[in-house]
Amino acid sequence: MAGGEPTAVAGDSTKIPLQVVHDVCRISGAGFAGFFKKDCTDLARRVSLLAYLLEEIRDSNTHLGSSSSSHDSCLYDLSIALKAAKRLLLAANDFDPKISADAERKKIVFQFQCVTWKLVKSLGSLPYDQFDISEEVQEQVELVRSQLTRAKERYGGPLTSNVLSRALSQPLDKEIDPLQSGSRGVGTLHLENVGNNDHEVRPKLGDLPLGNTPNGNDCVQIVQEPKNLRNSSKNSEVTSPKSPGLAREDDSPSKNLVENKKPNSPIIPEEYLCPISLELMRDPVIVATGQTYERSFIQRWIDGANTRCPKTQQILQDLTLTPNIALRSLISDWCAKNNVEQPTALAHGRIKRSDGSFRDVSGDIAAIEAIVRKLSSRSTDDRRAAVAEIRSLSKRSTDNRVLIAEAGAIPVLVNLLTSEDGQIQENAVTSILNLSIFDNNKGLIMLAGAVPSVVQVLRAGSMEAKENAAATIFSLSLGDENKIIIGASGAIPALVELLQTGSTRGKKDAATALFNLCIYQGNKGRAVRAGIIPALLMMLKDSSNCMVDEALTILSVLASHQEAKAAIAKASTIPVLIDLLRTGLPRNKENAAAILLSLCKRDTVNLSCLCRLGALIPLTELANTGTERAKRKATSLLEHLRKPLQP
Repeated sequence: MAGGEPTAVAGDSTKIPLQVVHDVCRISGAGFAGFFKKDCTDLARRVSLLAYLLEEIRDSNTHLGSSSSSHDSCLYDLSIALKAAKRLLLAANDFDPKISADAERKKIVFQFQCVTWKLVKSLGSLPYDQFDISEEVQEQVELVRSQLTRAKERYGGPLTSNVLSRALSQPLDKEIDPLQSGSRGVGTLHLENVGNNDHEVRPKLGDLPLGNTPNGNDCVQIVQEPKNLRNSSKNSEVTSPKSPGLAREDDSPSKNLVENKKPNSPIIPEEYLCPISLELMRDPVIVATGQTYERSFIQRWIDGANTRCPKTQQILQDLTLTPNIALRSLISDWCAKNNVEQPTALAHGRIKRSDGSFRDVSGDIAAIEAIVRKLSSRSTDDRRAAVAEIRSLSKRSTDNRVLIAEAGAIPVLVNLLTSEDGQIQENAVTSILNLSIFDNNKGLIMLAGAVPSVVQVLRAGSMEAKENAAATIFSLSLGDENKIIIGASGAIPALVELLQTGSTRGKKDAATALFNLCIYQGNKGRAVRAGIIPALLMMLKDSSNCMVDEALTILSVLASHQEAKAAIAKASTIPVLIDLLRTGLPRNKENAAAILLSLCKRDTVNLSCLCRLGALIPLTELANTGTERAKRKATSLLEHLRKPLQP
């Protein structure tokens, strides 16, 4: 209308958030380090994935029209959340526990909670149905939202009590104060002119506004003070992270972290929480200074080349991690009394079966722990014998998989993956494969940093080791978030190479792992660039037909991806697919029709190729006699083929 406001276009509102996402990708590319390395890596990865969503909104022709105000508001909220995430990543990456106070560490943790909450809220309010967002990107955004929701719960769930009420009543661009109802929040991270300068200012923790914070002595620490509790089985102390003189404000962020998510849930005693993660300990271990931590978190700390105790900052004279059996028993008792799901299937020397009954395994525990100790022996023969025994035991039963993990074998087995002894390496990767069958062990394997070493075995191990490494990657990739981590590890090119050069079993293991990884949108482009399309085409042309099913299944997942679609067409795959429509098995015909439909939607060149190669007759036959899915795909393809013929 003349003289009126110009109609807003969706892409106009995405410029700033997309720039922030690209900035986060650049920051992430430089790598993160230090105490918050994992938190920063996880947040940056999730933010980076939103580029696909913003690019589709930008590239769409959706006009916001009369609803532009609400749409702009939603995208503005997301932009604010993304800017907060960028500021937090810059500040958290600069955090150094050796020179920074515990109060500052608390502020960083609380900001992770706030930023995660902001992202979940802003993503949930976007009107996806009013933008032309592809199905794959919608699935990807839903994956990111579910990961952020889990992270939000790990950081303390919703912002409880009056912090939550204040947060929900404020716009997303107002920082949330965990202790004050007044102006600035304790964890506010300010970065002037973000996105407006050609260079970036990296905020230092010393520059953070602390004016309204309570005295540092009143702040509840993230790594808590110890309270001594005698370990009856060892002359060392079990740490109990409880400090009697600390503040107990209702809005304390660390109290939010300590409390369970449900309002009526029992408060977990602080002495049962890992001083690093503030989560209920599953496998408490004692370090050389006498402090107790969750095994996976302290192992990750040590693996990061840290040689000091996180709590005391004393040098660790040795890196031995001793199971804190007494504390683990106390945690188990507390979980049973308070009807809280126990963090382990093992309690008091008994293991819980699927039917709810218990089996006494106290004798097995001692035997397995003795074998696990031998995994670290200086004698190569002892290590070789121990890892072979672990492989055998882990293959036999779920109970053994639980007990082996409880004995702390997983980090040691991961270290053995880099052994120069081929037999040790082969048995180690197979043991990890067997252990990963038990779902709870998957997280422990990922936390132990197994993926890079498994990928190295996949590249350079013996053929059997490569096969079992591929199977391990498949098993670990069953977790959605693991697909992202594994995809970024370099596993996909190694799997494609195995798909081309491996034994029949190795090819099948590689195909299964690749299919599962390619369910995640971000891995499809990686697979194409690794040369998966020519490899799959060779499998389709193989006269033995032993891998046709696998090749078609992977192609059907890839065909919806634009880069993969172009590569499939360029590799002259369409004639091979049409031949399969004529001569393939019913399932092969079904998948071939599905792939052709993805290739030919809104693509006149591929449609013309289909007509030219005589696909009309086999498609008509399939539409009448195929499986239900095959009929639907063939009918849809026929409709597309007839459209150009209409006057």
